Order: sequence, then C-alpha cells, then structure tokens
Amino acid sequence: MRWFLAACLLALSLAPSAAIVEAKRWVSVKALDSSGREVTRDIMVTMFYEGSVDGPRPVVIINHGRASKAQERKALGRASYIEVSKWFVQRGYFVVVPTRIGYGMTGGPDIEDSGACSKKNYPPGYAASAAQTLVVLGYLRGWKEAALDRVVVVGQSYGGTTAITIAAMNVPGVKAGINFAGGGGGRPETNPGDPCSPQEMKRLFAEYGKTARIPTLWFYSGNDEYFGPKLPREWFNAYRDTGGTGQFVLLPSLAGGGHGSFTKQPANWQPKVEAFLERVSGARVNPRALQD
Repeated sequence: MRWFLAACLLALSLAPSAAIVEAKRWVSVKALDSSGREVTRDIMVTMFYEGSVDGPRPVVIINHGRASKAQERKALGRASYIEVSKWFVQRGYFVVVPTRIGYGMTGGPDIEDSGACSKKNYPPGYAASAAQTLVVLGYLRGWKEAALDRVVVVGQSYGGTTAITIAAMNVPGVKAGINFAGGGGGRPETNPGDPCSPQEMKRLFAEYGKTARIPTLWFYSGNDEYFGPKLPREWFNAYRDTGGTGQFVLLPSLAGGGHGSFTKQPANWQPKVEAFLERVSGARVNPRALQD
C-alpha cells in the first residue's frame, strides 16, 4: 500500500500543470443613473478558469474601484486583477471581472456619480454597479464552467461597497461577500482619510445591514488614505448593528497608503480569505498548480 501511495504522489508531482484560460466577452447590461434614466451599454467582461476541469465550479465575481478623475477612469482599460484572479482559479473558482459603464474600454456616461461632496447621494451609484453585476451573473448561465448556485462577490473600494450592496439583496446563489476597502467619496490627494459625506456612507451601510443575510468579510488597512482608520470600523459597526453578518479584519499599514492592499499586500489577506471560503462552502480549499 505504501509503495502504491508513493507512486501516486510521484505521478501527481510529475503531471503537467493545468492551463488557466482567459476569456474576454462583451455583455449588454442595463442600469439606472442618479436621475433614474436607463443606460444600456455593452461592457467588457474578463473571465479566468481552469481549462482542464469538466463541469461547473463556484464563481468569484470581482468589481473594481472608482477613480475620482474622468481621465483616470478612462485609463482603466480592461479590469482583470490578473494575479488575484489566478489565485482564486488555483483554488477552484471561475473568476469574472467586469469593466463597468463609465470606465476603461467600456466607456459611456458616469452613471456612478454621487453628486457634490457636501451632499453625496450614494445609493443610486452602488445600485447601478450591483445591477451590472447581476446582469453579468445572468449571462453566465450560458457557461457550463460556472456554478451559479455557489457565487462569492468580491470588490475593491467602490467595488467593495458593491459587494455589500449585493449582500443586502440576498440574491439566490450568492453565498458570501468580501469587501476590500469599500467606501465612497475618498479624496486622498486633498483630504487624506477624510472622505466626502461619511455620515451618508454610514447610513447606507446601516440600511444594507437591515436586509443582508449572507456572511461577509471586510478588509481595511490601518493607513487607508481614502477613509482613514476610524470610519471603516464605524461603517462596519453600523452594518452589523442593524442585522448584517460580518467579520472586520484590520490589515497592516502599507507604505504609501493601504487603500490598495487588495493587490499590493495579498499575502496578508489570502489566508483569511481561504479560511472564510472554507467556512462558507463547507469544503476545504486546495490550491492547484496551474500555468498560463
């Protein structure tokens, strides 16, 4: 028996790595802007998955953040989070990264604009981001590789808040949300750690907490240059105090500002995400050796 097990382990170690497939598709979506006008546009969606696996696998959908300047939103190009996406694929996930309306190669009007700094109206913008996410999930029904009854919504910054927006909607098949540095109104260049209308963001998270029933995981850095060290904890507490379920994780401070910890210090959050995914899925996450 021992020699048989040893032979199996040797065969596995010598087996060639499976390939990661990167697919790009245009998907037609609809969303409302802050005035209630419907906007229809084809958005670029990038997908990563292991090509050698038959049948469906759980889905991770990752939403990108929002730059305050129009030229920076245009410069996004195509959102992919390629290294983080591959990390999820290695753990058995089908990864989807939309480039939303108003950004990069998708282009179009800025439907996520929330108005003047002193009187931000946050809900419509996040509703628009969530609406596009749900259309993309619907599009995946045509992909045999995607298991839409096992979806985790992930997001960075504006996308992090979108993950909590979707958690509050209790979408069938969405099992968990992961929020990296979620919030809005940040102005790191002029008022670091002091975003616009933070009380409105707190109110928004409190509203989400009233209806959210899936587990969530919140990551913020100790020196987030957009939101500072205090506000994220207040927002999380507002969410939890109204009924939301979640865990708050404070990541180490990062040189130059910790808002981008999602891509800049993955080693600090990856073990916690692995443990979280195992807990919400009931299955152990086993990384696989994959190649591009």
